[in-house]
Amino acid sequence: MATAAVVIGVSVAVGRMGPRLGGILAGTPIILGPGYFFMLQERSTDFLQAAALSTLHALIATLVFVIIFVLAAGRFGIVTSLVLATGSWIPSSLLFSLLPGGVWGGLLVYGLVLLSAEIIRRRLNLVQTVVVARSGWFDLLLRGLLAGILVSIATTVAAQSGPFLSGILVGFPVGLFTIGWTLYERYGPAVARATMSMAQKGMLSLVAFTVALALTVETLPPTATFATSLLASIAVSLGIFVISQWRYRAL
Repeated sequence: MATAAVVIGVSVAVGRMGPRLGGILAGTPIILGPGYFFMLQERSTDFLQAAALSTLHALIATLVFVIIFVLAAGRFGIVTSLVLATGSWIPSSLLFSLLPGGVWGGLLVYGLVLLSAEIIRRRLNLVQTVVVARSGWFDLLLRGLLAGILVSIATTVAAQSGPFLSGILVGFPVGLFTIGWTLYERYGPAVARATMSMAQKGMLSLVAFTVALALTVETLPPTATFATSLLASIAVSLGIFVISQWRYRAL
């Protein structure tokens, strides 16, 4: 239900306030939150630390997913764009899982890939426009429901898997996949590309959630660990929003 609400909320926010805010909202932990909430109740500290590291590596692959989607959606239809983006995420997540250096090594590589994504975004010069929706509410509710079902499946499978597979599964960009699909069909490729490109910054919220969990799970009880991770995620999202608003008004 929370995932469906986020997908619908992002779509409505894009229609009312533009891709800039929608991209920030798209980075909220709509999969990490439910996935780790249940794993924290049932899994050991070592399991959770290993899973958090796998999730961080998967988030680097998600940056690649967004880059490929933004590039592909400018030339191809939504199905081809999503297939190409997903096809890039799978080998990328496996490749980044081999990174040394633990959490800090993962953060370093994430920063480098994010810098590359920002350079590509600036060169594409995507327009932050607001357009009238091309379809009604039924398609939006249907896609929101589909996103919720996919997240439920991913969370359930992750909770019953090993730490590597659990971290990878909860790091799969189901939310971005559905949001990109919905926005493309509802508003067109320009808005979908602009929103997904802004989601690259919004994803720092997911990184904050994952790193906070990895660093606190050994010392805090499960509820406190989850609360700390969620607060870190929210704080980063608010920070991105404030900076974005300041830069927008300065232009």
